[in-house]
Amino acid sequence: MITTIALLKARGGLSRDEFVDYYENHHVPLVLGLAPSPALYTRNYLPEPGSRRFPADFDVITHLKFADEATRDAWLALVLAEDSGVAEDEARFLDRSRTRSWTVEEHATSS
Repeated sequence: MITTIALLKARGGLSRDEFVDYYENHHVPLVLGLAPSPALYTRNYLPEPGSRRFPADFDVITHLKFADEATRDAWLALVLAEDSGVAEDEARFLDRSRTRSWTVEEHATSS
């Protein structure tokens, strides 16, 4: 499995509820309409900034898993294609200048 983690920041002026609603009900369907769903695609939303018990310069942790690198690369080619509309859509709800992402080696422990 290939795992990608992204830390994403909401665009200024959006409430947490507006941010979550847009991501879940507009952006996710757009992405899934362009490419097959990854093996895992989760969004983990932080509490409102005033309710956090820790400093964080992001609002959501997005976690994607792919069967292998070729699958991830093919998915990214579709989603990040110039005419996909994804970059324009992200500009509606994300501060894209603050996006950070990594491909990581995941180790899981099961009971």
